[in-house]
Amino acid sequence: MAVKERVGLVVSNKMDKTVVVAVENRSPHPKYGKIVVKTKRYKAHDEENRCQEGDRVRIQETRPLSRTKRWQVKDILNSASI
Repeated sequence: MAVKERVGLVVSNKMDKTVVVAVENRSPHPKYGKIVVKTKRYKAHDEENRCQEGDRVRIQETRPLSRTKRWQVKDILNSASI
């Protein structure tokens, strides 16, 4: 069974050990062909609270960790340096 992975941008890290990751899906409209951007937000587990807002991260699907958390941060691809 393949493990689901997504790459997205951290939009919130206000919770303890949890980040909100926004993943953009770009696809052409079936009839008109214009590129449509759909954004889905995932809550992901961040054990060491390493992620900051603006980081690009890879998340991986995991067992349910809470009522809304089913993903965990696998690694940080680009760090948002201030």
